[in-house]
Amino acid sequence: MKFALLFFMCIAWYSQAVSAATKGAESPVPANKERLRADVQALTNIVPPRNYRNLASLNRAADYIQAEFRKLDCAVNVQNFTVEGREYKNIICSFGKRDAERIIVGAHYDVHGNTPGADDNGSGIAGLLELGRLIGEAKSPLRHRIDFVAYSLEEPPFFRTHHMGSYFHARSLFDGKVKVKAMICLESIGYFSDEPGSQSFPAFFLRWFYPATGNFIVVVGKWGQGNLVRVVKSHMSRSSGIHVDSIVTAPMVPGIDLSDHLNYWKFGFYAVMVTDTAFYRNLHYHEPTDRIETLDFDRIAEVVKGLYRAVLNL
Repeated sequence: MKFALLFFMCIAWYSQAVSAATKGAESPVPANKERLRADVQALTNIVPPRNYRNLASLNRAADYIQAEFRKLDCAVNVQNFTVEGREYKNIICSFGKRDAERIIVGAHYDVHGNTPGADDNGSGIAGLLELGRLIGEAKSPLRHRIDFVAYSLEEPPFFRTHHMGSYFHARSLFDGKVKVKAMICLESIGYFSDEPGSQSFPAFFLRWFYPATGNFIVVVGKWGQGNLVRVVKSHMSRSSGIHVDSIVTAPMVPGIDLSDHLNYWKFGFYAVMVTDTAFYRNLHYHEPTDRIETLDFDRIAEVVKGLYRAVLNL
């Protein structure tokens, strides 16, 4: 019985994993790896580390993100929320018409414990800021309102609780009856390895369907939202020089809901996570060695290029 269950789960998982689209002749996207590097450097230089105990450090990170957004032609807002008597911040940069259907792109800026948080999640915030810059520089008419949101309190002890910054944001959209086309969560997008066997998986049979070398990016979604995964993956694959893979499965499968997108699922919104798979690849995850020198900024730039096309074409 257990073997049959694993077998059918495997088939279901594989059937929903979308093959990478053939790259087309897209116009080049000017993602700037030096700006990406500067953003990660600015965040990892904050001491003490930007965890929930160090409110001043979190505020320094929030101020940096807000200052970078304010350089762009966008509306910048701060969503304040209180947890255990302390005030935390989500920083929001909005492009497009106020009443248009929204696309949310989000990443958390807090870290786990006393770690620099270069990959987790300085890389995600750098990607968020660079996407905002690219949208601002393009000055193209937008079909949707695009909100770039930097969250606090993704990490333990608040993960999976109603105290997460992304929970407050998702709930505000739900309570306001805001129309949301999709949410894209950027979670650890900077660590890659060309070493054979560098990629591990939450279940042993996944190695039959996915690369064993950790040099790809993944679009992660849940059952019932496979079309969003397919669309995001297709646009990323056409516009990026990095291999894009995908997975669509039940949220209870380990690793599938381990970031801010889970709160949008709670409120019925369509959401995906874009990730380098974090601890399934990166041995520096939640360690003091999660430093900027472990990141691959050429590949982060490729991920951003793909995300840019996906966000514009959803």
